Amino acid sequence: MAITAARSRLAEIAKRAPNLAARRRGDFQFSSKELMEMEREFAARNYSPMPVVFSKAQGTKVWDPEGKEYTDFLSAYSATNQGHNHPRIVAAMKAQLDELGLSSRAYFNDIFPKYAKFMSEVTGYDGILPANSGAEAVEGAIKMVRKWGYRVKGIPENEAVIIVCKENFHGRTTTIVGFSTDPDAYEGYGPFTPGFRIIDFDNLKALEAVLEECGDKVAAFMVEPIQ
Repeated sequence: MAITAARSRLAEIAKRAPNLAARRRGDFQFSSKELMEMEREFAARNYSPMPVVFSKAQGTKVWDPEGKEYTDFLSAYSATNQGHNHPRIVAAMKAQLDELGLSSRAYFNDIFPKYAKFMSEVTGYDGILPANSGAEAVEGAIKMVRKWGYRVKGIPENEAVIIVCKENFHGRTTTIVGFSTDPDAYEGYGPFTPGFRIIDFDNLKALEAVLEECGDKVAAFMVEPIQ
């Protein structure tokens, strides 16, 4: 019933389109209010976004469907620190799409090895593990430090401990929300992956206490420099 009612409301919104062809082409423009209502009806809620709809952007500026201009101080949590639609980045993306849009890691390609070499040399690390999201990066880090703990440090199998801090936000995977202290993040998703000890942020005595208790089994201390 809820789906039927939602579709009925969407149909009412779509009636504002001038004709069926326009609706099918998608060139009819919905208002910000209509788009927000549409998302609430048809998309799973994993954020509580601010009531602003991005329609186009350039540099630090963004515009909504009504043409109202905003300055973007969030920068996609730093993902667009270089500015929206940076001309060098856009040009590079378009040029690459003309040659090869996607290559599975099941194969080699002629770009990734050069990128890996460049990033390794810039950071000073032996190698890199690229990720699409922060949560994916954290999951990769958890795997790496646990394997290091077992193979190098000599932690008994399946006994590795990772120390984390309260009020953290490392992502939304089941493992990561398992050591969150935010009920909105973890309620209803258990049981969770074991092996994490939670301490107060910026509390060296708490960290020292865990290290004294089980330091021989600690594989990592995972902390955000700023909360």
